[in-house]
Amino acid sequence: MAEGEQEQPPQNEPKTEQQAQPAQQQRPQGQRPPQRDNRPPREGGGRGNDRGDRGDRREGGNRGDRGDRGDRGRPDGPPEIELEKLIADSLYLDNQAHGVVSRMRDMDSGTKSQLRRLYNAVRRACRAPENERQHEFVMLRARLAYTIARHSLRSLDTLEKLLLQVTRKNDARGYERFKDLFEAIVAYNE
Repeated sequence: MAEGEQEQPPQNEPKTEQQAQPAQQQRPQGQRPPQRDNRPPREGGGRGNDRGDRGDRREGGNRGDRGDRGDRGRPDGPPEIELEKLIADSLYLDNQAHGVVSRMRDMDSGTKSQLRRLYNAVRRACRAPENERQHEFVMLRARLAYTIARHSLRSLDTLEKLLLQVTRKNDARGYERFKDLFEAIVAYNE
């Protein structure tokens, strides 16, 4: 070896703990070390086995009952309100309003003023010019979703689903019947 040169370990031999530490200290927190292809796999299949069965979630493994439901993981809730029946049958509208109010009393602690504010927003959306009405109802649905989540008003989930149907159909009669349903809910909740 020539003068001034230091002895370096061969590239294929593993470094000792003391030699490996400076490299770890220089790496920013949260970054993984570079992969080494020539390293044999760890015993037990590598990372994740000491954590139970969580490793197969990334590959779409078994998630229990949650993965089978189409209702975003919520338990079976109230039946959906059918828009066509709502438009055609006033008695159906009245029954659905009673159902929503009874679920509100059983499930939620929503106040009358929250419901009244939402109803006023529905009335404003119905009064909007025809070319802006659908946009107003889309924004109303966002507001309703926020209120449901913020105040845990799970009994109003059916109204959110109905509002989506009404907005997609974009029919003046659908908007009016939604307003009528909301008006009946506010009245029965007094």
